[in-house]
Amino acid sequence: MGFALLALICAVALLGPLLALPDRLRLPVVIGELAVGLILGQSGFRIADPTEPTFAFLGQIGFALVMVVAGSHVPIRDPALRSGMRTGLLRAAVVGAASVPLGFGIAQLFGTDHGWLYAVLLASSSASLVLPALAGVRTDVPVLEQLLPQLAVADAVCIVLLPLAIEPKNALGAGLGALVVIAAALVAAWVARLLVTRGFEARIRAVSREHSLAIELRFWLVVVFAVAAIATALHVSVMLAGFACGIALAAAGEPERLGKQLFAITEGLFAPIFFVWLGASIDLRHLVTHPQAILLGVVLGLGALLVHCIPVLLRQPWPAAIVTAAQLGVPIAAVSMGETLGILASGEGAAILLGAMITIGATTLASRRLRAVAEAQAPVG
Repeated sequence: MGFALLALICAVALLGPLLALPDRLRLPVVIGELAVGLILGQSGFRIADPTEPTFAFLGQIGFALVMVVAGSHVPIRDPALRSGMRTGLLRAAVVGAASVPLGFGIAQLFGTDHGWLYAVLLASSSASLVLPALAGVRTDVPVLEQLLPQLAVADAVCIVLLPLAIEPKNALGAGLGALVVIAAALVAAWVARLLVTRGFEARIRAVSREHSLAIELRFWLVVVFAVAAIATALHVSVMLAGFACGIALAAAGEPERLGKQLFAITEGLFAPIFFVWLGASIDLRHLVTHPQAILLGVVLGLGALLVHCIPVLLRQPWPAAIVTAAQLGVPIAAVSMGETLGILASGEGAAILLGAMITIGATTLASRRLRAVAEAQAPVG
């Protein structure tokens, strides 16, 4: 991979933000970046080779950082998360329980042995998609107090379970490796909180701001890459390493300045590289030769919407139920891991992403109605 290809990726990746600008579309930026990868990679002109070591490694760095940002979006310090915890946990458990038989049913229908993988995909949610869509809405209203814990639990649990579900035969080894990775992230969170309580963090931040040193960013990059190194050595996906570090960062309390720096380095460079690399890894030609993959994607997308609407029977407003079906991080991680491990059938990766796109389209529409419900519940004054 040379500078010419890197410049090309960064230039055409601008398509992602451009698609996100129109109010009528409001497509997630990653859609455009994935489209760029499809055009440049195996599905299109084959300019970008996803197997090229440098390109693949930069993609993995982007993968880890994308998951850090996703984890940091989980609102674990939001008081509303505690207020509706009981109801949110119940709804997440109901969705998870319903996803297992449906996931295995879909696997049986399409002749695959990926029942657990489909179950995790169906049950997953994406806080990194939903929260920006609800930006500016008060969280201390009943509908969101119950929604936030449901999102947080589904997001975190499904990301932890994905490595086990994608390789059930190696579940024990993957589970032990995942515990080590999570423990390493917890140590990082403890160190960060210790720095805050002892007053060191404020002094470090002051020096960093005065001399433009970005010390906090450097610290957390060391943490992320160290935990990712542990994950790689234990044959655990960097997805879990990044997400665990993001949760640790959220638990420690992410300073606004650090959040902006982390967002800039991720969304400005490494995230586009990752999504272009992922798109380049997928060959949509398989959808032509394997049309049942299209049907699989539609079934996965509609199945996710179906299981997430079950809590409507538990008095959850339907816009909130549909919004919880939003999928992004888990399907992308599943495709990335599946393509790397070579365990996905032809067209299956594209089918998984198609299912995710269906949920994104539905939740984009439902989020507007959910904003109206939340605003109606907000106390006057």
